[in-house]
Amino acid sequence: MTFTSFVFVAFFAAFYPAYLLLMGRHRLQNTALLAASLTFYGYWDWRFLFLMVAAASIDYFAARWIQSSDDPAVRRRLLILSMSTNLIVLGFFKYFNFFDQNLQALLASLSIPVSPRTLSILLPIGISFYTFQAMCYVIDVYRRELRAIERFDDYLLFVVFFPQLVAGPIERATVLAPQVIHPRKILPEQVEAAIPLILWGFFKKLVFADNVALVADEVFNQHLSHLGADTLIGTLAFTVQIYCDFSAYSDIARGLSKLMGFELRLNFNQPYFAVNPSDFWRRWHISLSSWLRDYLYIPLGGNRRGTAGTYRNLMITMLLGGLWHGAAWNFIIWGAYHGAILILYRLLDSRHEESARPGLPGIWWRLPLMFGFTVFGWLIFRVHSASQLWQMVAGLSLSPTPDTRRLLAGLLACAVPLAAIEILQFFLREHDHLVATKLSPWNRVPAYAGLIIVLLLYGARKSSEFIYFQF
Repeated sequence: MTFTSFVFVAFFAAFYPAYLLLMGRHRLQNTALLAASLTFYGYWDWRFLFLMVAAASIDYFAARWIQSSDDPAVRRRLLILSMSTNLIVLGFFKYFNFFDQNLQALLASLSIPVSPRTLSILLPIGISFYTFQAMCYVIDVYRRELRAIERFDDYLLFVVFFPQLVAGPIERATVLAPQVIHPRKILPEQVEAAIPLILWGFFKKLVFADNVALVADEVFNQHLSHLGADTLIGTLAFTVQIYCDFSAYSDIARGLSKLMGFELRLNFNQPYFAVNPSDFWRRWHISLSSWLRDYLYIPLGGNRRGTAGTYRNLMITMLLGGLWHGAAWNFIIWGAYHGAILILYRLLDSRHEESARPGLPGIWWRLPLMFGFTVFGWLIFRVHSASQLWQMVAGLSLSPTPDTRRLLAGLLACAVPLAAIEILQFFLREHDHLVATKLSPWNRVPAYAGLIIVLLLYGARKSSEFIYFQF
């Protein structure tokens, strides 16, 4: 049940009036929202509901016990129990076959006889997102930065809140839990902001992401027939696709949440305008990058362990960030690549000016340089194997093929209007896609109508799943 499917539109159209009728009856409203969230998740595979509820039960009781105990040893053991449960579940469903296959390959290379085996393990959708959200909740309770949620149904709703359940943003309990626990109001300005977020999210997904995906998929799925300039075009197409696809989900999630009186964090802030790697990770998938910073990089020692320690911590963080995206070597290589360019920028700038925003003269060369690094990273991210990566990199050139003009036209049809809108927002310093709310109603209505007309005319007739559903 993706946001852009008719099934979801019907689901939300049936649920939302009931939600509005329950305004002022907080407990009943939460019960209805919890039931809707479980229905939304169970639509993919109802069996995984039991897994999610079981893991949530362990986290809930562990956090309650951690809060009530003053014994450091007991608190630590409970934290380890909760973290271990989450990591074991995540590791088994997402990484078991990857590590098992690589172990078999290693043993075979050492001439050690092994019996090949692979378990048929289905990956629960969104498991990386809700697992990280649950983990940061228990850690915050352990650090005494947050009081444990008293009611189990409130905690379960915090975990399974359907707008951000399967692809984020990864919300902190300090932000989302109070919105679950306390009665909510739907403010007029929230509804006013929700409409452009949802419309623009649908537009980015159906008009930009799903159409430019045709170019990216053709190049990457038939890469030996599309070397030379086609490789560059396909990689740029995926650069457009993944941004529009993932940021569209976040925009729609935020818009739906606003319609229900919730506020989710901004997850994207024009990442392709980044001027260095640190700036990129402050703009791309903000909820994940801040999670990795606060719960991995800083606990490892951050930049407090000297230069060598800082570089080590950066590389470990990015390697695990790459592995978070999927059980495949290309994701690990992608994480190592981003760790390497983070270290490279620090090495070349001993004063660490990479953390500062340069003036306009600096932007004109820093921005395209970082964009080039980012695009190459997406090539690593999109390939299916290390051998495909090598073949595509080796074949990369500006030499055209008979398909180059057609592929380029497909890319430009999406990339040019997207770039124009992003550049306009950049110079208006409006990065939240809410420019329309500043227009008068007489101008706002035609703008929305224009978006809908283009969406109906040029939107993909069959929308694909959001890319980050597989993570």
